[in-house]
This record gives sequence, structure tokens and C-alpha cells, in this order.
Amino acid sequence: MLFSQLSELASVQIVKQYSDVKVSHLLTDSRKLIINEGSLFFAISGPRHDAHKFVKQVYDMGIRSFVVEDLSKIEYSKMPLANIALVGNAVQALQDIVAVHRRRFDLPVLAITGSNAKTTVKEYLAQMLEGEVNIVKSPKSYNSQIGVPLSVWLIDQNHDLGIFEAGISTIGEMEKLERVIQPTIGIFTNIGTAHDEGFESLDQKIKEKLKLFISVEKLIYRADRAEIHQNIIAQGITGFTWAMESGTVADVKVQRLGHHKYSFVYNEEFVLDFPFGDSASAENLIHCVVFLLYLGYNSKYIGLSLKRIKNVAMRLELKQGLNNTYLIDDTYNNDLAGLQIALDFLGQQNMRDRKSVIISDLIQAGKDHGRIYAEMTQLLNSHDISKVYAIGTELAKYKEYFSLQACFYESTEVFLSQIQISDFKDEIVLIKGARNFAFEKIVERLQQKTHGTVLEINLEALAHNLNYYRSLLRNGAKVMAMVKAFAYGSGSFEVAQLLQYHKVDYLGVAYTDEAVDLRHNGIIMPIMVMNAAKENFETLIKYQLEPEIYSLEILQDLIDFVNTNELLEVKIHIDVDTGMRRLGFELSDLEAIIKILSEHPQIKVVSVFSHLVGADEELHDDFSRMQIERFVAFAQRFEFLYGHTVIKHICNSAGIVAYPDAQLDMVRLGVGLYGVEATQKEQHRLRSVSTLKSVIAQIKHIGAGETVGYGRRGKADVDKTIATINIGYADGYSRAFSRGVGYVMVQGKRAPIIGNVCMDMCMIDVTNLDVHVGDEVILFGEELSIIELASAINTIPYEILTNVSERVKRVFYMA
Repeated sequence: MLFSQLSELASVQIVKQYSDVKVSHLLTDSRKLIINEGSLFFAISGPRHDAHKFVKQVYDMGIRSFVVEDLSKIEYSKMPLANIALVGNAVQALQDIVAVHRRRFDLPVLAITGSNAKTTVKEYLAQMLEGEVNIVKSPKSYNSQIGVPLSVWLIDQNHDLGIFEAGISTIGEMEKLERVIQPTIGIFTNIGTAHDEGFESLDQKIKEKLKLFISVEKLIYRADRAEIHQNIIAQGITGFTWAMESGTVADVKVQRLGHHKYSFVYNEEFVLDFPFGDSASAENLIHCVVFLLYLGYNSKYIGLSLKRIKNVAMRLELKQGLNNTYLIDDTYNNDLAGLQIALDFLGQQNMRDRKSVIISDLIQAGKDHGRIYAEMTQLLNSHDISKVYAIGTELAKYKEYFSLQACFYESTEVFLSQIQISDFKDEIVLIKGARNFAFEKIVERLQQKTHGTVLEINLEALAHNLNYYRSLLRNGAKVMAMVKAFAYGSGSFEVAQLLQYHKVDYLGVAYTDEAVDLRHNGIIMPIMVMNAAKENFETLIKYQLEPEIYSLEILQDLIDFVNTNELLEVKIHIDVDTGMRRLGFELSDLEAIIKILSEHPQIKVVSVFSHLVGADEELHDDFSRMQIERFVAFAQRFEFLYGHTVIKHICNSAGIVAYPDAQLDMVRLGVGLYGVEATQKEQHRLRSVSTLKSVIAQIKHIGAGETVGYGRRGKADVDKTIATINIGYADGYSRAFSRGVGYVMVQGKRAPIIGNVCMDMCMIDVTNLDVHVGDEVILFGEELSIIELASAINTIPYEILTNVSERVKRVFYMA
């Protein structure tokens, strides 16, 4: 598509054309640019961000073609080489352009929707059809109003099948995605409570999702899910169905025979062995099997294809490696779209200066291998990468395409035999490989070993929570994100990197050493230190940190230090006690503060702030409002006497929700960022960030009357099956969960703690559960909330989060 052809769309008006380039890349994020003559940047404006403010910056970086909504918001005269198209809505224009692109290709396209498992079903299918057809699919979980068109744009003449997922959060969205995808076949995975707030009822949500399938030849779904089945019949959509209930009419009948075995009846009866035993994975696999049956594949092929499936983490994972390294684990597939996402994620990480990439051949690269590998190397060459380790016979054919340092290896085995652990030190390593290259062996070699218990941190969920709170802020209000206490147990450096990437205004820490560690790991944004002491002043100044000053004594100590060292400027934050009765200046100290500041102009006050005592509970509403009134009066008087405006902030996470009129110039976002809405009014708007996981180490069968654990505190009233898991109070799992107070999730079922929690392990009652050694155990997360667990032991979610020991390895991921 040429830039000039955009004018053929009713929604697009070309207002400036310097050159008629062929559009090749669609860009929507100024932080994720492909600098190419054919790159087209969409300046999307929304409630949280307005990309128009970055258009000139993007132009200066080398992008020349733009779709904008408001010419008055861009520096039009300073972009002489630009091509500019004006639209009413940039997202709609993006969808319109891709819809035209989609109509140019005649290939079967599968669309997948449902409340859960869209990405899983898509990736299972891709593995089952690997080597059979050339598939174009949604990268990661690109299923939104922007993600879908970016995915469909990837279709080219080499593809045999498209698989795209589509997700919606409210009415009126699915018709737009259907127009972009133009599916010929569909899969409806399931229906659940995700995004319920955008719909009046479950029935309305199903009807909205079904709008994706108005023109498909067949819709694959489970017919014994009555709420889905009835709506599909009412909509007149033709189904290709499956069912497990004996009384349900379906094209394919399915029966569970054992932990991994399932019987299928379709023209003939056959039995398949599934790679996973849990019911959720089984349902996802059945959707895939039925899809292949519809395409005409026989049971032999399907059985063999199931053996290829690995239930790998379909996400980017950031892990701690040996020799002070970080590893980005993306080892389940390799294609151009996924590589772009992985490189963008690599670009966000600044904990180490040096960055390397270990990469495999592309799988199903299509007929034009030269073009595909030229694009691949262009992506690699355009990022700040020190070295590439290229593994596979295909990559070696295109050595001349690499403009950066590259080493080539015939196979993963050859690579592992030739490299030394010492080759990787003080760097970030992206490990990006197609599944059959078994790059998990490389991760295993380079990863810092764990003891079976990990805390997984979903960085995408954290970004979602940040954006949710930003959506509540009045225009212009800044955000200080609190990363004290090891980022509420989540991991300071990695969380801070994400917050810096998302352009948070300030970080807040408790102690100076926390801030210094952040500086050593690439954090350059302003940091407020809340518990500064005079022995830390030299370090504060050295690392450009800004102390909270809470008393006349510490203010005088700082002035003495400034005078002794003849410093020209030190930035500080004034803490005012309006009712916490902890640290902070008294309201009566105002005149004395101003007098000292007027005599010492080197001290620059950046902000004045206070702490709300009970914003998370309505019963303290009168007291909270009294605090706000006191603070506003103090701050206004301070500014008047000081002669300068300063940033004013009093709202914490709870205050942002409870007292929007008190957001002032900045808010301090703490526990809400990590998925806990302190007032509990808006908890459904947040996503769980942390999941604490362990594994079953051993299973025992004990008789009635036997006891379990120290002190013989656990007693079996009947014959029981118990499992030992690798976590204890030294890992931060409280002893208060002992003796049935706490419980964990295994195979989607609750299992209570039996006996006392030990230092390094504990025992759970798994009687009547189908579990095995090595099975995953969830201590808290999406399935088992920390709010519920905190209530069980009469504490607060903060304590559950921050108690997780630093010996528990953190794995950070985007999903």
C-alpha cells in the first residue's frame, strides 16, 4: 500500500506528502520504533496518553510518515520531509487500513475469542501444525482494538493460514475487530467473568463476542455449555461442535478415559494421549483437536501433533542469570513479530549496559528466505546490541546481513559445547528461539539456580494497574510510584525499569541504599528518599537523590552539610504531620521553616506532602477530610511565604479512589500498583501482579491417627494423602497458616495446610486430589488472592507481599 492510497479511505485526508512511500510497518508507540522508510506512525490520543506530543520526537528519530488526529498538536512547520494524513480517529484509521490489506489475501483465517485461553489455543494450534502449513498469527496476546490490526497486517503471500485472537471489554468493539480479521472459521473457547464490568449481563457479553463470527463458515465450540450454545443457535451461526455430556448432540463426542487419555468419536472412534492432565489444558486441547478434524486431518496426524506440544510459558520472562546477568527467556517460538516484541522488551531494560541476543533460525519463513532474514537482521542491527549468537543452518547462510558482531553455530548442542559460562557477564541476554531448538537448555545453563519456589511478577499487569490509576487522575497530576520494601516484595530494579519506561514522574523509597541500588541499575528518574539520615547526606548528593525532610533538626543538619561542602543546590521534600503522628513537621513549624529556607537559598523545596491515616476505610472519612483541609491550608500558606510554587501531594493509593478532589499536583501510588485496591471498591479494576509458586516434592499416604510435622500438630482423623511442598517460613510463608488456617491451589483445587509450617517446607492435604510429584502449587495469585489470605490470618495484604523472602527467586514476565 502506497502512502498516497490512504486517501482512498473515507476516514483519511492527506494534508502533506513529501514522497509516496510504500507502507511496510505500522507503529503506535513512540518507544517501539522501526526506523524504516515505510514506517507509518499513528498518533493515537486517549484518556491516558496523547501520542501527538511525541510526533516531532519520532520525526527526529527518522520516521517520515504520520497519521494524526489534530494538526494543531504537532510541530507541522518543523517537519519538512514528512508525509501527514489527517483522520478523525487514529485507531479507526489503523483498522480501516488493515481491513483493506486483509481483503487482498484469500486464505483461511481462524478467529478465536472467549473469556480465557485465546492465546493458549492459538499457540497449541501453531505447534500442532508446525511444518505442515505456514501460519501467520497474533504475536503474544495481541487481541485488542490496536493489537488485532497490528497482527492482521502481518499477512503476506507466503501464508497458508491465519490465526488471530480477539478480546473485548465492552459493547461495540467486536464488530470493528470482525471487519479487520474477516474470519472464515472461529473458535469460542469459553465464557467467564473477565471484563464483566463492561457488560450488563453474561448474556450480553456472549452476544457481543459472537459478532466476531457473523460470516464464518463454521464456529467450533462446546455444545454442552448451554449459555453459549443457545446464543449461537439464536444468532443462526453454523457450528462444528463437541461435547462431553452424553445427552448433548454434537459433531464430535469426547470422553475422558484417564488422567491423560481422551476418547473421540467422529466418523470413527479413536483415543488420544494429551500431554497435560489438568481439565483446563484438556479443554483447550480438545478445541484444537476438533479444529484439525474440521480441516480434515486424521487421528494419526493429530496424535503425533499432540506429542509436539510443550506447555511452555507463552510470555517473555526476565530471570536472574549467573555472573551478574539478566536473561530474557523467550524460548517457545521465533518469528519476526515475536522478535520485534522481544527486542522492544530488551530495550526497556537498562540494569546492565551490555546487551546480547541468542537467536535461532526462523521456522516457516516462507518462500522468500532472503527477504525474511534481511528483515530479521535489520531488526537486530537497529537495536543497541553488543553481540548476536546465531544458531541454525539458515542463519549462517546470511552472515553478510549482520552489521554487528555475530557468532554462528550449527545447533544448540554445538553452541552449548563451545561457550563458557564466563562468556556472559554483567549483561542482559535475550534468548529467542523456535521450540524445536530447545533453547530451554541454554536458559538452564545460564540461569541462577532456584530451589523450586518462585515469585512471578506480571509486568504487564503492573502496567495495567498504573494506567488504571492514571485514568482516575485529574489532568496534569503527576505520579510518584512507591518502590520501597523491595517494591512491595516484587523486586525493585525490574519494577523501577518498567515505571521509568512508562514515564512515571517520581519514585519513592524508604532508605538511601535502596535508591543507590536503583541508580546502579540504570534508573535515572527523580527519587525521593523517605527516611534520610545525616550520615547519608554525602551519598544522597552523589547520586542526585532527594531527601524527605521531616523536622527542624534534620533540616539544620542538612544545612550544615551544604555549607561545609559549599553545595550550590540540594532538592528536598517537606513532610507535614496532619494526623499520622509519625514523622513530619508540626503545622506550627511553618514560620520557622520559611525563615531557615530564606536564609539558605541553596535548599530548593520540590514538594510539600502529608500522609492520609485512614483513606482505605469510610469510618475515618471525617478525619481524612480534616487532614486534607489542614494540609491544603499549610501548603498554600507555605507557597505564599516561600515565594515559589511546589508540588503538593497527600493521596496514597486509597486516597486516589476515595478523595479525587485531593489529588492536587501529585499522588503517591503504592500497594494499588501491585494489585491491591485498599478501599476494596475498585478491586475488580486491578490485575493481580504477583504469583507465589512452589512444587510438590513428595507424596505420602498416612493412616488414621498418624501425626504430621513438628510438635505433631497435624493429625489425620481418617486415612489421608499428604504432599510436601518446597516453601516455609524462611521463604516468607507465615507460620500463621499452619494447621488448616492456610490453603494452597493444586490442579485448580484447594488443599489445606496440615500441621505446622516448617522453615523450608510445609505439608498439604491432597486427599482425593489427582496430584503428582513435580506438580505446581500456587500459594497466592489470581486463583487465590492475597486479600483473602491476609484476612485468614488477621493481617493486611502489604504484609503478605513484603514478607516473601529475597531468597525466593523473582521471575518477571510480560503476558
